[in-house]
Amino acid sequence: MMSWQTILAIGSGGFIGAVLRAYLNGLISHKLPHDLPFGTLGVNLIGSFIMGVLIAYFMYTTLLSFHIKSFLTTGILGGLTTYSTFAIESFLLLQGGHIFLALANISLNAFGTIAMAGSGFYLVRYFTHH
Repeated sequence: MMSWQTILAIGSGGFIGAVLRAYLNGLISHKLPHDLPFGTLGVNLIGSFIMGVLIAYFMYTTLLSFHIKSFLTTGILGGLTTYSTFAIESFLLLQGGHIFLALANISLNAFGTIAMAGSGFYLVRYFTHH
């Protein structure tokens, strides 16, 4: 059972992440108008990079409490990243006959987010070990 402190940490982080997602998605979509949903891709790439940074940081330090970690990862990043939006946008591209754009969206999100998470992780590892 989750404590009320954990629920509050995740819930308040989720609120912040969801607002950030709406803002960043709109900003990116406005700056890069295209049939490919760059706003969702950008949010997923940014969120994945930050997740890599945080997880690496958590591995090398004990400065932050479980509640702060939950606030940042499950809360903010859980609210920020948009996998369900990515899924429906990919489906709609496929349904609309935009096979190339759908495959590009799926590939960029799947491989790009993994690459960004790894980049964030290795960036922190590099700076904490040199």
